[in-house]
Amino acid sequence: MWLRRALPGHHMSDESTKLLQLGLGIIGTMAGLVLGLLVGSATANYNAQRGELLDITSKIVLLDRMLAHYGPEAKAPRDALLVAVQQTLNKMWPQAGASGPQLDPAAVRGEIVLDDLEDLSATNDRQKILKPQAIGLALNIAQTRWLMFEQTGSSISTPLLVLLIFWFTITFVGFGIFSPPNATVTVALGLAALAVSGAIFVTLEMYTPFQGLVQIPSTPLRQALAHLGR
Repeated sequence: MWLRRALPGHHMSDESTKLLQLGLGIIGTMAGLVLGLLVGSATANYNAQRGELLDITSKIVLLDRMLAHYGPEAKAPRDALLVAVQQTLNKMWPQAGASGPQLDPAAVRGEIVLDDLEDLSATNDRQKILKPQAIGLALNIAQTRWLMFEQTGSSISTPLLVLLIFWFTITFVGFGIFSPPNATVTVALGLAALAVSGAIFVTLEMYTPFQGLVQIPSTPLRQALAHLGR
């Protein structure tokens, strides 16, 4: 708006205005499309991580129930599973004031569960059926856990983010040039800029689903932990 007052009058002729509006329309369209694609990609990443967490928690409870039916010989892997889940909770969702989430599966030594499962001796038909199934389920849990860890490295392209912000900056500068300097227009443009900034902020937050404001809740894993060892 200040730039509008500073420009010479002939810079705001009808021909110049039409050309500037056309250019702003092109830039605004590109910026809106790219922002929509980024929001969609971030949402897909967030939902994938949340779905994998739900998948893991259901399989953890199933593994514990299988070991319960295996017999008292399975106490060691059940105890190891309980410890691994508790450590995973503490590291992925640390207490307030602690360092950020630690997502590396190796930090909780979940392989101990698999080692204990392999050491089980199957002495009857039920145990001979349950042991390979339990090992397969444990391997599946470990595979999904490592997949979640690798997906946390996904992030938005920094050059694309800078370019997107640059496009929106040009667009809002253009809005200011064509806007009359009054309070209503100022508030309206401020709210529009806040909406765009909020969309970019939420997009960035969704790429870090285990910290920040848009965080995957730990409720499913805590509920699974409450059912272990029964």
